[in-house]
Amino acid sequence: FDRCEVVPINTGPWPPFEEKIVEQTAEWRIVEDELGSQRKIWTDRGIGMPQWLSYPVRDRDTWERFKQRLDPHAPVRYPEYWEDYKRSVRDRDYPLQLRIGSFYGWIRNWVGMEHLALWYADCPELIHEMTQYIADFMLALIERALRDIPDLDYALLWEDMCHKTGPLISPAAFREYMSEPMKRVTSRLQEAGIDIIMVDSDGKVDELLPLWLEAGVNLHYPLEVAAGCDPLHYRELYGRDILLIGAIDKRVMRDGCTKQDIEREVMSKVPELLKQGGFSPWVDHAVPPDVPFENFRYYMDLINDLCTAK
Repeated sequence: FDRCEVVPINTGPWPPFEEKIVEQTAEWRIVEDELGSQRKIWTDRGIGMPQWLSYPVRDRDTWERFKQRLDPHAPVRYPEYWEDYKRSVRDRDYPLQLRIGSFYGWIRNWVGMEHLALWYADCPELIHEMTQYIADFMLALIERALRDIPDLDYALLWEDMCHKTGPLISPAAFREYMSEPMKRVTSRLQEAGIDIIMVDSDGKVDELLPLWLEAGVNLHYPLEVAAGCDPLHYRELYGRDILLIGAIDKRVMRDGCTKQDIEREVMSKVPELLKQGGFSPWVDHAVPPDVPFENFRYYMDLINDLCTAK
């Protein structure tokens, strides 16, 4: 993962909505983004989350209009330089990733998290239709890549569907709405020889791990320590059926922490997991800005030493 690249397929709505500023003051601005969502961004607070105000999909009518932008056969899906790209990756020495969409995260972004939670109860047939459409869209979209690049290394599913103490939907809802369409996609990948299928989801993922495994998703990232994710426990439960990336607590590197703090975190899990295999140590999300470079360098040197010794 010193170098990791993504197959350049456009999976977004096309044409995208025009980005524009709807309203602006000295303290904030309201922006309509390429998804058609409107959000309020504070300009006087530095780094922070915006406030989402509206979403492009509000009912069946707006879904029917929105999905017209999800045509897998639109000519913009693959780049004009695709033939050159195929040749460029033929003898690569780095992992190449194929992105396969999202069965919760995308819909949450189109609808809004609160609205989606209500729709599971109020209009379940529409959610079924949306997840099946995503599966159809992805299967049609990735077929050319599977045919033209027969040695793809792994696929990535993006969900971000857990908070600090558990999932944003129940395991029952996952099984009802997500499992079958997800299996349709992962089965096609497995037929193509891709046996590493990764999910990126923050938060405490414990309740969803067995469901992802059932659906053919076997690599999990980032395993946030602050949310109680324990890779040693997952390995005890699922053995080598589960592959793991992440699990290094970013908080032990922040300003004021010592080399001993970093070493304690790393040595408590990395040597054993490296011995078992199927694990890549990685900071459990982006490295925050309050991590001094010297601390991060010490962490990287320690990880490199452990991996080299293995």
